[in-house]
Amino acid sequence: MTPSDLPVPSVFAPVSTPAFLIRDLSWLMLAVSAAIFAVVAYLLVHALVRFRARRGEDDREPPQVYGSNSIEVAWIVVPLLIVVVLFLATARTVFEIERAAAAGGATLRVTVVGHQWWWEFRYPDLGIVTANELHIPLSDPAERRLTVLRLEAVDVIHSFWIPQLNGKTDVIPNHPNTMWVEPLRAGAYYGQCAEYCGTQHANMQIRVFVHPKAEFDRWVAAQQARASESPAVAAGRAVFLGTACVSCHRVRGTAADGTFGPDLTHLMSRTTIGAGVARNTEENLRRWIRDPAQLKPGALMPAMNLTDDQIAAVVGYLLTLK
Repeated sequence: MTPSDLPVPSVFAPVSTPAFLIRDLSWLMLAVSAAIFAVVAYLLVHALVRFRARRGEDDREPPQVYGSNSIEVAWIVVPLLIVVVLFLATARTVFEIERAAAAGGATLRVTVVGHQWWWEFRYPDLGIVTANELHIPLSDPAERRLTVLRLEAVDVIHSFWIPQLNGKTDVIPNHPNTMWVEPLRAGAYYGQCAEYCGTQHANMQIRVFVHPKAEFDRWVAAQQARASESPAVAAGRAVFLGTACVSCHRVRGTAADGTFGPDLTHLMSRTTIGAGVARNTEENLRRWIRDPAQLKPGALMPAMNLTDDQIAAVVGYLLTLK
């Protein structure tokens, strides 16, 4: 289900250069399909009305037609022409998208890694690793800013799709794919894994935040900094570092250096947890740590079997990771 605070994802409301090209192709496909539907519906209704059995007519079979060269040529040539037109239109759109990417170059490179069931975003040139929420800069006609995404998977096939930014692209283990976006309007946009990948496929959501350049630079600086910590949460930090949390999660500047789960260095800068399954609030963090399966059945993170005091301490520590 689409989060209520984000616009409804639609290929007909594009905000990115490749999405505009895909929108135009979609309208052509719909127009051709509508024309075919109208013709077929007309012929069907015409046949039903014109040749229906009428009261008083005998039951003799009407004259039969056992072949028509003109009809046979028509039902071969017309569909062939339609397929050729749609093929050429699709090929033209693909080449235009590739040409636009080559002309613009890449301002930002991000590696997208699909996991069951969450997204990891790595910014190799910036030294940033985050999860489920992709932050990218706004493009400007005077200074184009393209974001090139390298798509990888560590387990099964996923599919990365943000309808308002670009078409869906499969994320395949051991076979990196690439796509690019050039957002022309700042804001937040919703995406989704579009390839069934297991129990929690529907809750493998993506939030994309498009920032003006100055705002994006501030986000980068905040993410590059070490997470702030307070001596008041030393007990929670000790519990976190003393459990299996460190085997899966990373907090930069600490002994926690796991890579199996999301990087938690700036956890509280994110709006959701569990790949969009719940708001990132103190209460939801408490519920997640107590038993992730309550919020996300099938989640690979196990219940840590901590006491209420330990959970409170860990949550207090996590709340400082901004």
